Amino acid sequence: MNQSSLRIGLLSYRSNPHCGGQGVYIKNLSRALSDLGHRIDILSGPPYPILDSDIKLIKLPSLDLYNPNDLFRVPKAFELMDFTNLIEWLGVSTMGFSEPLTFGMRAYKYLKNKFHKYDIIHDNQSLSYGLWAIKKKIPTIATIHHPITVDLNIAVKSEPVLWKKLKHLRWYSFLGMQKKVTKTLPHIITVSECAQHDISKEFCIPKNRFTIIPNGINTDLFYPMPEIKRRENRIIVTNSADTPLKGLCYLLQSVAEISKNKKVELIVIGAPKKNGKILRQIKKLKIGSFITFTGRISDEEFVRQYAKATIAVIPSVYEGFGLPAGEAMACGVPVISTTGGALPEVVGDAGILVPPADPSALTNAITKVLNTPDLAEQLSIAGYQRVQNHLTWHAAAQKTVDAYRRAIYDYRKI
Repeated sequence: MNQSSLRIGLLSYRSNPHCGGQGVYIKNLSRALSDLGHRIDILSGPPYPILDSDIKLIKLPSLDLYNPNDLFRVPKAFELMDFTNLIEWLGVSTMGFSEPLTFGMRAYKYLKNKFHKYDIIHDNQSLSYGLWAIKKKIPTIATIHHPITVDLNIAVKSEPVLWKKLKHLRWYSFLGMQKKVTKTLPHIITVSECAQHDISKEFCIPKNRFTIIPNGINTDLFYPMPEIKRRENRIIVTNSADTPLKGLCYLLQSVAEISKNKKVELIVIGAPKKNGKILRQIKKLKIGSFITFTGRISDEEFVRQYAKATIAVIPSVYEGFGLPAGEAMACGVPVISTTGGALPEVVGDAGILVPPADPSALTNAITKVLNTPDLAEQLSIAGYQRVQNHLTWHAAAQKTVDAYRRAIYDYRKI
């Protein structure tokens, strides 16, 4: 196959640079692909990614009804004259999540006269009907980080109130579309063997359609800061605080138990939902004085927080990859992680692994590391070395380009 530079269109229906893995994936993969000599255009809906100046961002505006500065605003009449906007508004108004669907519609509309400008289109988990149409015109590949069916199952299971269970089912109704579209894709990238297994099972897709490419860790951003002294008994967690999948509730139970015998501090990178389950749990456990929520912070402050931490804990019930584990290891922080999803593939033997949804196991592991400085130092070194040897964006980009070339070759054979 021709090894020349590729022209890549990278689709991302939302790319929040401050929370979640979508924006992180887009920013770092595009940077690494460009460094390899390829041309990348990012097509994104809001919130938009923060990209380096030489990466082109093509904004596909939506109604942006989840914008926290104007949450669930009522669109103007002229906005609803646009059919795609109307579909988006009707979906949100009936408690659904219509962004993947309407982003795909907008992406196809933008691209339909521009397919000649690209060698391949790479979709970042929108899996929309628009992508179904796009793949008929141009070589196409999609990244699926993990099966969203897992999020739905855990959300429904953790909610005792029937009408709220039904609300979750409505919110995740876009999964029907994603399953249909995914079954038609000949080439899929995923980030771990665990994710491959679960996506294959949940979406009924043969495993030979997958290429496993682990995410990289941005080691220019996440690195040790030995000039900052680590605090004693300071635990850090990066978390979407009220998302059951992330397991913060189990770590809070563990902190409550540890605090009976040791003065401990928990730093949560993020903010809790106002009047949500997490705040109610903290109040019930009477551990508010031990916990600090940072809210949104800069990347630089994020690294400083890692430098101050004694331990990083990843309490997730499930992760398709687990960027927080890799980022903590890159900063030289000892890691305690659950075995949820792909986390063991990221952590390997460089951290302590415990079963998910098991507060007592977390308590034992945290106590052991806090009480054994030599063990903490061993984990710190092992985690840092593992990232440097196995988890870089350069390696991820090289493997992604190989997957692009296979997809292009197979498309041309048809």
